[in-house]
Amino acid sequence: ALGAMNGAGLPAVPPAVLVQASAVGYYGAWPDMATAPRCGEGDPPGAGFLAETCARWEASSAPAQTMGVRRCIIRSGVVLGAGGALAHMLPAFKAWLGGPLGSGRQPFPWVHLADEVGAILHLLDTPSCSGPYNLAAPQAVDNAAFTAELNRAVGRPSWLPAPPAPAFALRLALGELAEEALLAGQVAPPDRLTDSGYAFRFPTLRAALADLLAS
Repeated sequence: ALGAMNGAGLPAVPPAVLVQASAVGYYGAWPDMATAPRCGEGDPPGAGFLAETCARWEASSAPAQTMGVRRCIIRSGVVLGAGGALAHMLPAFKAWLGGPLGSGRQPFPWVHLADEVGAILHLLDTPSCSGPYNLAAPQAVDNAAFTAELNRAVGRPSWLPAPPAPAFALRLALGELAEEALLAGQVAPPDRLTDSGYAFRFPTLRAALADLLAS
């Protein structure tokens, strides 16, 4: 679709727009939602493996701009759909074994698959859009709140809470990945996306889970 390549390995006829997938891990890892900053697209990358990986990955597409390509970078949260992360979570939650990870206070940025796709189409079709965009639902929740909503959605009684997954066990099993990906998170409001005119189909977690579990 890009046509012939020039001597530099770039397409001789570049595309009009490039949408590059990144992640809210760009902003670093925050273990407590009460003290986590609201990460805006103009903020610098945070510290840690995930942040460094995201920053280097985003920088890799910068040459496209010199070719006149409109570049949009989407920094996504956890995408909830029929497969992926939610599919891995559901067996434990349906068995009433789904509890918070560690303290449960870490931010849990999420987005419904329909909005992930819808936002990408919006960016492709809106010529005024360029640069980075947070792609997480407007409703920010911590891991404990996400766990409570998912337990509610699968019918677990609220008076029968599941035990948390101990932080030490997660660290022992996954090392640094557990610290950054499971025991910490980001508050990344989609301000630039909504300001550009995109309207979320599923701005709240309860509505998103109800839709996904009904299908």
